[in-house]
Amino acid sequence: MGTATGTTDNGLGVLGADELRLLRAFDSLALSWAHQWGAQERRYPFLLSPRDLEAIDYYENFPHLGLAAVAADPERLAQLRAGARSPLEQLPAGVLGDASLALPSAACYSVYFHLRDQTLAAAENRFTTVATCFRNETHYEGLRRLLGFSMREIVFVGSADGAREHLEQAKEQVLGLAGRLGLAVSTEVATDPFFDRNGSRATMQRLFPVKEEFVVDGLAIGSVNYHRNFFGERCSISLPDGSPASTSCLAFGLERWVHALTARFGDARSAAEAVLDAV
Repeated sequence: MGTATGTTDNGLGVLGADELRLLRAFDSLALSWAHQWGAQERRYPFLLSPRDLEAIDYYENFPHLGLAAVAADPERLAQLRAGARSPLEQLPAGVLGDASLALPSAACYSVYFHLRDQTLAAAENRFTTVATCFRNETHYEGLRRLLGFSMREIVFVGSADGAREHLEQAKEQVLGLAGRLGLAVSTEVATDPFFDRNGSRATMQRLFPVKEEFVVDGLAIGSVNYHRNFFGERCSISLPDGSPASTSCLAFGLERWVHALTARFGDARSAAEAVLDAV
């Protein structure tokens, strides 16, 4: 495994005591925003269904990121180990069963799946959750890019106007925090593969960016995302009037914030104190 401050090529970074304190301090700050905005806190299952992901075109849009949780067949595994001349470094596909569970790459998907086939009681609904997410990246680098990482999200589900207002409020809050911390953050428009590259959705994306990232020293440490009614349609989440709900979210990669804040203040302990003072 790589260390928290070093570079690792396997994505298995380690957080020390001071870094954990910093991560918890920042997450507590983000959670306080969620509570101020009336978000309902949720803890969802750790794994997802491939069927759910297929319903939102996940495997079409993110085929390179997908990871699955797969059980090994005990008999085939025993035969493999019996014939092995050295300790196993990998489990070959031949000893694995079919994957009926998937590892999430974002925390917000569970919000939409949990609301599937429901009619919302109000036009404004907010939820917050934290999840361990996984991404099959081409390379890994310390806390900047991990195989498994923590993601905090504050999600809006409801009217289109409310979804856009949620993002404006979120951007103002994040940039205000960055200013208080003296953290040089830029916002950069990014692409969102959940929208068709052609047609009306692509036109709307050009008129109103659907994804903006908060970037520090070339590293995206968070983002605001506007999905319009994509998840409302795919998951059959309806507004009180019967129309599909719109969604938006504020997302943080917690370990990336640890990296950026540690670099800003010189060490994780000083960064944690700064975060606590910035509340």
